[in-house]
Amino acid sequence: MPDVQSTVLEFVNKLRKRKIEGSQATAKCTVELLRSVISHHRVPHANQASALIDAVKAVGAQLVAANPVELAVGNVVRRVLHIIREEDLSLATAAVAGLDLLDASDDDEDVNSKGIGYPAMSAAVVAAAARSTLRPPSLQTLLEGTPESATVPYTSSSGADSESKTADKSSITRKLKHDVIEGVNQLIHEIAGCHEQIAEQAIEHIHQNEVILTLGSSRTVLEFLCAAKEKKRSFRVFVAEGAPRYQGHLLAKELVARGLQTTVITDSAVFAMISRVNMVIIGAHAVMANGGVIGPVGVNMAALAAKKHAVPFVVLAGSHKLCPLYPHNPEVLLNELRSPSELLDFGEFSDCLDSGVGSGSPLLQVVNPTFDYVPPSLASLFITDTGGHNPSYMYRLIADYYSADDLVM
Repeated sequence: MPDVQSTVLEFVNKLRKRKIEGSQATAKCTVELLRSVISHHRVPHANQASALIDAVKAVGAQLVAANPVELAVGNVVRRVLHIIREEDLSLATAAVAGLDLLDASDDDEDVNSKGIGYPAMSAAVVAAAARSTLRPPSLQTLLEGTPESATVPYTSSSGADSESKTADKSSITRKLKHDVIEGVNQLIHEIAGCHEQIAEQAIEHIHQNEVILTLGSSRTVLEFLCAAKEKKRSFRVFVAEGAPRYQGHLLAKELVARGLQTTVITDSAVFAMISRVNMVIIGAHAVMANGGVIGPVGVNMAALAAKKHAVPFVVLAGSHKLCPLYPHNPEVLLNELRSPSELLDFGEFSDCLDSGVGSGSPLLQVVNPTFDYVPPSLASLFITDTGGHNPSYMYRLIADYYSADDLVM
C-alpha cells in the first residue's frame, strides 16, 4: 500500500504539527483515512477480521502517538475496530445459521434417497463459532474444528468442490470488506451530521426569556443556540471570553451575526454573574468513561459556580467525543501546554526570565494549559446526537460504541 502509506504519513505530520483544528474535523479525516486503509488492504482467506484489525490498529497507533491529546482520534479508531468485530460476528452468525439449514436439508435428502443421514455438528462447535468474532465465517473453516465424524461426507468431484470452496472464500472476503466499509461510511455520515442532530434538541432545553452562560468557542454550542433562536425562542447569552486565546470573542461575534442578544464577560466574572443565569451550556473536548468532561480551560470554574448556585450544567458532545478510557488511565493525556507568548510579551518581561542567583531556572515561569477537567459530579446533563443522558448513564452509552479488546492499542 505505497500510496496509502504516504497518505498516512502525511496525515500523521498534520496531526503532529496541529494543522487540523477541531475534534469533528480531526475525527472525520481520521475515519476517511481508515476507510482508505481498509479498502486497499489485501485480506487473506483465513482470519480476515483479524488481518483488518491488525492493519487498523497499526495505523491507529501512529495517529494517536502523533497527537495524544486529541482523544477523538483514538475514539474513532476504536469505533472502526468495533465495526469490524461486529460485522465479522454478524457474518459468522449468518454462516452458522446457513450451515444448520444446509445440514438439515442434506440430512433429509440423504435419508429419503439413500437411507443414510449425516451426523449433525455439536452444539459446542456451533456456539463457539457464534461467540468468536475473529473466526472466519466461511463454511469450510466452521467445519475444520469438528470431529471427522461430524464432517459432511465427500460426494462431489474434487475439482468442482475446490472451485466452490474458493468461490465461497472470495465472496465472504468481499462481503466482510463491503460491510465494514459501509459501516465506516455510516460513521462518517454520523460525525458530519452531529451538530445538526444535537441542535435539533435545543427547543426541548432552552425556554423563553432564559439567560444562558457559555465559555470559549464551540460550533456545537453555536448551532445549538441558533437552532433555539430559529424556533422563536427569545433568550440572552453570556459568553465568558476564554482568555488567553479569547475564543469567546469569536463566538460572541457569530451569535450577534445570527441575531442573538449577547453579553461578553471576563472569565473572572463568572461567579459574579452566575446568579442571573438559568443554565450553563458548554461544548466538550472529550467525555470520559466515568462521565468526566475535558473542556476549554476555565470550564471547571464555571461548573463549580453552577453547582454552588444550583444552575444546570449541560454538556454538548458528539458521539465521536465519547472516550472509553478513564481520566486516571496512563494512556490518557488530559492536557497540553500552549506557548507562554499568549500570556506575556517576551520583550516586556525579558528581564524577569533571567536565571535567579544560584539557580539554573528563571525566577518567572509561565504555565498556559489548554484544557480543564470537570468531574462527573458537577455535570447535570449530556446532550449527544443520540439524545439527552444523565451522567450516570454515560458509561453504558460509551460501552455500546467500543469493544473491550480495543481499549489499549
